[in-house]
Amino acid sequence: MSDASRADSPAVVSEATGVARRSLLKGTAGILAAGMFPAVHSQEKIVLRYLGTAVNQDKAIAEKFKADTGIEIQYVAVTTDDVTKRAVTAPNSFDLIDTEYFSLKKIVPTGNLKGIDTKKIKNADKITTLFTTGMVAGKAVGDQGTAPKKVIYLEGEKSKKFAAAPTQFMSLIPTVYNADTLGIRPDLIKRPINSWAELLNPEFKGKTAILNIPSIGIMDAAMVVEAMGIYKYPDKGNMTKKEIDLTIKTLIEAKKQGQFRALWKDFNESVNLMASGEVVIQSMWSPAVTAVRTKGIACNFQPLKEGYRAWAAGFGLPATLSGRKLDGAYEFINWFLDGWAGAYLNRQGYYSAVLETAKSKMEAYEWAYWMEGKPATQDIKSPNGDVLAKAGAVRDGGSYESRMGGIACWNALMDENNYMVQKWNEFVAA
Repeated sequence: MSDASRADSPAVVSEATGVARRSLLKGTAGILAAGMFPAVHSQEKIVLRYLGTAVNQDKAIAEKFKADTGIEIQYVAVTTDDVTKRAVTAPNSFDLIDTEYFSLKKIVPTGNLKGIDTKKIKNADKITTLFTTGMVAGKAVGDQGTAPKKVIYLEGEKSKKFAAAPTQFMSLIPTVYNADTLGIRPDLIKRPINSWAELLNPEFKGKTAILNIPSIGIMDAAMVVEAMGIYKYPDKGNMTKKEIDLTIKTLIEAKKQGQFRALWKDFNESVNLMASGEVVIQSMWSPAVTAVRTKGIACNFQPLKEGYRAWAAGFGLPATLSGRKLDGAYEFINWFLDGWAGAYLNRQGYYSAVLETAKSKMEAYEWAYWMEGKPATQDIKSPNGDVLAKAGAVRDGGSYESRMGGIACWNALMDENNYMVQKWNEFVAA
């Protein structure tokens, strides 16, 4: 999600399970593609080629959807960057795209995405206001970076431009989202941690790590720079060259002083660094924190006073999609928002787009733990039965309102992205 390019690790541990959760469906689905049966047969199979990252391609979701509708999902798993590249260069290679909102600034101007007609989406009016208006519980959240509300509406079905106000057509229907912060080992730190500035605190010299995916790592770095009082960015998600220089200079100075134990790219690497105790504070994704905990090791996904860095993904449709495949894609999106998939995602610590329908498919005690920040009244289990939290435990970051209401910025694609990547590589090489 994409915590962003978390997707770049082929199998990701869910907040739920601590084991590789994303199984990919390969190969054989294509053999069953529509066209093998005469068109006159109404039972002609629909196969939807679902382009996305492995992290969002869940075998259980595909199997449940097929059982409910008879429509087959054929997963096409690539990296976050390659999802965008395919959308731009090969829009006929997929029937459904699952991509991050920040990628839309590259994709929408090509005209390769069809505006999704919200009149065909049963629960469109129930999609969380976090996406449609940028509000949680009636309060505006931080919108630096690519906040979904900036890019979720299109001027029309065939528009290459984002709409400034809500319209009938959405660029993406949200699927999964979350808010990220630092992970810590409370047993090794032994004092309260409440600021991003702690990542560069010399007290933890040689025991910190930062995410080495440039577009996300630099946002974490900017949170640290601001927390240290060095500089306040007008928009952390769209820095000027001078701001990029300042941010990278701060990182390089810290690196030369031995602050970082590692710069991690791989999900499992972040888990191992934390579990081994080599690192006590680092950029972290909440499913990775859960993976450490399933080893019986104390690890917190730490709420910080400056807020969270958020990310979000959604379903889009290629402009060329038509006929029964288009109908099938709308059926999948409607099914996805109808509750089963939302509950499945919520049980892994992600958040779903339509909270009301997800709630209807969850037990009251599960909803209270995951969404209301209340102590678990019984053990909390993942979709496949692993115990994630014992009775009495409270979710890190508390309720949906306190966590998603505490967003400071969103994953983004900067105007100066090429320059930023060049400077980030200087930091990595320093």
